[in-house]
Amino acid sequence: MQIKKTDADITDLIIQARRNRDEREKTYRERALKLFPHVCGRCGREFEGKKLKELTVHHKDHNHDNNPNDGSNWELLCIYCHDNEHSMLSDEADYGASGGLKEKGPSTTYKAFAGLDGLLKKGS
Repeated sequence: MQIKKTDADITDLIIQARRNRDEREKTYRERALKLFPHVCGRCGREFEGKKLKELTVHHKDHNHDNNPNDGSNWELLCIYCHDNEHSMLSDEADYGASGGLKEKGPSTTYKAFAGLDGLLKKGS
């Protein structure tokens, strides 16, 4: 017998899951901010004051339950670099290691300055 979940039940589950995630994040985020300088590990931007909320903790092995006390599985990334890191991981999963991009020649064959040297020689 399968119990049908109502929309309210599902909403409650989502709220509880988010609350648990937020509580877990608080603990390792606070530790990471004490361990590391407030600098994005990718772009090098520095964060302080109100901007500090834009600095996120990235799990190097992508396992959010792996939170060693020495912070060896963490790096601080700004929200932009963190989103980029996860989108690259998603692209790799969807399209393979090359991110779906194949090595190919130039996208255009038009050469804007072709023959310019001849025109310059004529004018002098």
